[in-house]
Amino acid sequence: MIRGINQDYLRSLIFGFQDAIVSTTGVIVGISVGVNDKRFIVLSALVTISVEAVSMAAGQYLSEKSVHELPQNHHRDRLITGSLVMFFSYIIGGFIPAIPVMFSPLRYVPILSVVFALIGLFALGFFKAKFFTGKAWRSAIEMLVIGGLATLIGLFTGLIFKIPA
Repeated sequence: MIRGINQDYLRSLIFGFQDAIVSTTGVIVGISVGVNDKRFIVLSALVTISVEAVSMAAGQYLSEKSVHELPQNHHRDRLITGSLVMFFSYIIGGFIPAIPVMFSPLRYVPILSVVFALIGLFALGFFKAKFFTGKAWRSAIEMLVIGGLATLIGLFTGLIFKIPA
């Protein structure tokens, strides 16, 4: 187990990575079942990753700054560092489900994006626990189930609001 890492940075890392996988997969899968244009799906994925990474980093900065401004506050984290951790974890996590979009035929995009996302969520949960709590399998399954259920929302939304060709 690893000790001594700032809890705020760990929270930013896990939150950014998990949210990126789920959000980006939801967008990719929802768009890919709703339209038949791979260029549009790639654009949607890249816009989602870039806008959400900046948004999450800004939200991280502003929310942590609010905590720092509270009376009797004893936080020792650096606001910029936490924001950068959030930004880069979101960028990296977002590309996990986006890779199949760029390198596979359109008909396989939804399935491969979900598979990549589920593997990424499982690995995140496993390694988070392996390094910090020791309950790796339980954490991996928890991350897989919770993130996987959230990911399905994109699929259902795309199917409901599908744009006819």
